[in-house]
Amino acid sequence: MTIIAAYYYNEGKRVREIRLDEHVELNENRSGFCWIALSEPTADELSAIQTTYNLHPLAIDNAMHPLCPPKLEVYNDELYVVAQTAELVGDRISYGKMAIFTGHNHLITVRHGNAGALGKLREQLEASPTQFGKGVDYVLHAILHRVVDQYLPIFEMIEDDVLAMERRSLHDFLGPEEVARIFELRSELTRFQRTLGAMAELVRKLVRGHFPCISAEMTPYFHDVADHVHRVQSMVDGLLLVLSTVLEASSLLEAQRIGVVTRQLAAWAAILAVPTAIAGIYGMNFKHMPELDTPYGYFVVLGVIAVFCLLLFMRFKKAKWL
Repeated sequence: MTIIAAYYYNEGKRVREIRLDEHVELNENRSGFCWIALSEPTADELSAIQTTYNLHPLAIDNAMHPLCPPKLEVYNDELYVVAQTAELVGDRISYGKMAIFTGHNHLITVRHGNAGALGKLREQLEASPTQFGKGVDYVLHAILHRVVDQYLPIFEMIEDDVLAMERRSLHDFLGPEEVARIFELRSELTRFQRTLGAMAELVRKLVRGHFPCISAEMTPYFHDVADHVHRVQSMVDGLLLVLSTVLEASSLLEAQRIGVVTRQLAAWAAILAVPTAIAGIYGMNFKHMPELDTPYGYFVVLGVIAVFCLLLFMRFKKAKWL
C-alpha cells in the first residue's frame, strides 16, 4: 500500500480520514485542509489525485520519476516543490525525492526512496494544533525543515571519518585503501554539495518570491530553513577543504620522508666511497705502491680510511643528513 496517510484537518486537529478520489468540501479558512502522503505511488493513484485536486499533468509526470534535482514550479494557483532527501547508508549517501503539491486547502506529498525521520513529522505537527492550524504553507515549511535537518547527521558522520584520517596522515603513510577512501568521500561530498546548492536556491525563492498558497507570515520560517541549508553548505565546503588538505599533507609528508631516506643513503654512499676508492687503488697490484714495504703500512692505510670516514660522518651529522 503506497498511501501513508490521508486526513482532513481543521484548526490544527485531525477530523477524519479521506479517500484519494474524495472531493472534500473546504471552507475559506486556511486552517481547514487535506494532507495526503503517498510513497512511490502507482500511475492510477496519481491519476486519481490529479482528477480530484486538478493537478497539472507536467507536475504529475515529474512526480512519477524517482529522482530529480530540487525545484520549484508554479502551475496556475498550485505550487509544486521537489526536495531531495538524503541519509548515510554504509559509506555512501543515499538520495530520495519528496514531491510536494501545495494548494490553498490541500497538501500532497509523493515520496520516493528513503524517508528517514519524515515519518514522525505528522505526529509531531498534530501535537501542536496552534502551529499546525496555520495552514498548508506551515506544513510545507515543516517538511523542508525536516529534510534539511536530516543533512546534518550525514555531515557529522563523514566529518568523524575525515578527522580520524587526518590524524593518521600526520603520523604514518596513507595506504592505497585510505587514498581511495579520500577520493570516494570527495566524490560523495561534491554530489552532496550540488544537492545543497539546489536546495538553497529553492528555499531562497520561497523567501524572496510571492507564490500562491504562501502567506507573508511564513517568510521568517522559510528564512530559518535557508539559514540551516547555508550552515550545512559551509560545513561541507570546509570538509572538502580538509580532505584536500589531508591529501596534500600526506603527499608532502611522504615526499619529506623519502627525501630524508634519500639523504641518508647519499651520506652513507659518500662515506663508503672513501674505503672503496682506496681499496680499489691498492687492489690494482702495482709493484710500486706507497707503504707496501713498510711494516705498518697496512695499519696506516686503515687509519687514513677511518679518519676520512669519521670526518665525513661528522660533516653529514652536522648537516642533519644522518
